[in-house]
Amino acid sequence: MMTVAIFGGTFDPPHIAHVLVACWAQVAAEIDEVLVVPTFQHAFGKTAAPYEHRRRMTELAMRDLRKVEISDIERDLGGESRTYHTLVALRERRPDASFRLVVGADILGQTQAWHRWEDIAAMAPPLVVGRRGYPLPPQCPIAMPDVSSTEIRARLRRGEPTTGLLPPAVASYIAAHGLYGSAAR
Repeated sequence: MMTVAIFGGTFDPPHIAHVLVACWAQVAAEIDEVLVVPTFQHAFGKTAAPYEHRRRMTELAMRDLRKVEISDIERDLGGESRTYHTLVALRERRPDASFRLVVGADILGQTQAWHRWEDIAAMAPPLVVGRRGYPLPPQCPIAMPDVSSTEIRARLRRGEPTTGLLPPAVASYIAAHGLYGSAAR
């Protein structure tokens, strides 16, 4: 049976730490495939760039990684994105796979806000990625770089450089489409 890591997020925009998480899951966690799932409509009402832009940027960010696929499952499901519903649909589409849900160590303290967290954890046992400021999980004894999409958007609005924070193809896409109020540098 193939083991697939589900790595969901708003990816607004996808940055270098997102790429590193996908890479880590692929090479350090005995995962056969990483399925990157851009959120269609955030469950907590968070505003974001249009889905098609975030999806395309995520594709550009991950394009050089082997065994990484971008999934439109949440767009296909429509409406508010809920991890539980996404996993149910993925299990129906991929009965030959077992799933692991990639989450940051910061999420472990927020699971009470998730819809049906216990069921999610049973369907796709969490694969916890280290985050600065949180205890490092045994399976990921390193913290991913402290990079924030919120801070990147603020930098872009202020016209500040994002070099080293965004994959170059994502920065070019942002500039070409005038996203986030300024051209990426």
